[in-house]
Amino acid sequence: MSRQTEDHCLTGELCEPTTEQGTDLLDLLSAHIPRITAESADNDRDGTFPADVFEALRKDGVLGGTVPKELGGLGVDSLYDVALALQMVAKADASTALALHMQLSRGLTLTHEWLHGSPSARSLAERLLRPMGSSDAVVCTTVKDAVAHRIVSKLTPAPGGGWVLTGRKMLASMAPIATVFVISAQTDVEGRPPGQAAAVISRDTEGLTVLDNWDGLGMRASGSVDIVMDNCFVADEDIFFRGLVGEHDDAMLAGQTVSSITMLGIYIGVAQAARDIAIGTVRKRGNDQAGTRTLVAEIDARLHSLRAAAGSALSLAEAPATGTLADPGERGRRMMTSFQSAKLVVNRTAPEIVGDCLTLVGGASFAAGHPLSRLLRDVRAGSFMHPFTYADAVDFLSAQALAP
Repeated sequence: MSRQTEDHCLTGELCEPTTEQGTDLLDLLSAHIPRITAESADNDRDGTFPADVFEALRKDGVLGGTVPKELGGLGVDSLYDVALALQMVAKADASTALALHMQLSRGLTLTHEWLHGSPSARSLAERLLRPMGSSDAVVCTTVKDAVAHRIVSKLTPAPGGGWVLTGRKMLASMAPIATVFVISAQTDVEGRPPGQAAAVISRDTEGLTVLDNWDGLGMRASGSVDIVMDNCFVADEDIFFRGLVGEHDDAMLAGQTVSSITMLGIYIGVAQAARDIAIGTVRKRGNDQAGTRTLVAEIDARLHSLRAAAGSALSLAEAPATGTLADPGERGRRMMTSFQSAKLVVNRTAPEIVGDCLTLVGGASFAAGHPLSRLLRDVRAGSFMHPFTYADAVDFLSAQALAP
């Protein structure tokens, strides 16, 4: 299946891949788009994770897309190209794109650990990347503790060495098929301040339970379930140790940007899908009223602003000039500032576009079974994605602007 450039798509607007590896990834994905599209409505209605789609993606090597070629993957290292791939999938189904993001982003961040981490971090990253590259490992990362249950995930020393992991995580997208989990937790050692860590455990670890409890307003087929850790043993060599809890290091903003910035492509894909449905409807009924034509022009102008903002932030995040800054903190601040500025634009404007598309289509779009109904619910998920939520983003951006 050939890929097609969007209507009126200009250079720098998330239209065409920038690398050969990115082209290969999009070409592989293109063959799966019809199936993803065909199953999306039923999966959304039933809240069913598209396991069959991900099995097909696994067989085609898509799940190893961001793993270096030396470790068996496709070697896609362009953030721009990964965002473009997620945008393509999101036009067919945002839930599938969100779940795929979990795997592709983990390949990017683990590659950074493999290239630049401590000796222990490099070793652990390689042990994860090699099976990802061969499509044998599906890696789900969990960050958010289950606040409603008042549980903080913790690592405590185990008798005889190693650690014991306890806690409960929520919104673990792609968890239904994950073979490995990377779980954020606090270290809890008597006499020491709590530290930040990420524990790596396999799905068959004793005490790990993957629940079947996702019933979201949107992204209903993303498999964003809770997982419970009940005294799971974790070896010392299976933990990425970070800094202390509450410790601030702007250098870490660079890694957080790389981990999440490609998600911008998902919500641009949703807005583009809504636009295409609305324009198709208007063309069929031949409505050329001034109000209709004005709204069409505004939708396309705002979609352009989304693409331009995201494309600029993605390009900055991987630009050689930014990557070689002498001050790692300054690099992190620049990357995150551009990312958060673009994210605020996308989080505000993409839902507006989808809403106006409902206005163009009319009352038929208000039915639960109409595709615009699903897009309206899915696009709202963007504002809940870390980093940052709205309040934290405002605090961060205003602090950069008002710093003496």
